Amino acid sequence: MTRSEANHSVFYRHSSATGSDHHDISQVKQHLCQHFQTKDLGKIRYFLGIKVAQSNTGIVISQRKYALDILEEIGLMNSKSVDTLMDPNVKLLPNQGEPLADPKKCMRLVGKLNYISLLLVLIFPLQSVW
Repeated sequence: MTRSEANHSVFYRHSSATGSDHHDISQVKQHLCQHFQTKDLGKIRYFLGIKVAQSNTGIVISQRKYALDILEEIGLMNSKSVDTLMDPNVKLLPNQGEPLADPKKCMRLVGKLNYISLLLVLIFPLQSVW
């Protein structure tokens, strides 16, 4: 077990403790309770926009709710999907068109779309997601 000096995070290398190794997991929890103020929240269900479903055979993760929340936020919940949203050959020029009413809303949307697309690459770096 290692404690970060920068932000007080605790890292535990679990080469021998797996989801089915209840004894090792219990020892880690006990050690953490002795040295830190902790609270056991039970099995993870939803974290950082990812739904986590656990079973005896493994875990399943899904970003469906996060994606649906984005669609609802921007008012596109009932929209139909298309392969290409815009012509890739269109040249966008400065000072052309109307400025956005709320540029921060657009920035938040771009950030959320980046998060949802990059998270899969971070979770599954060796597998193709396309």
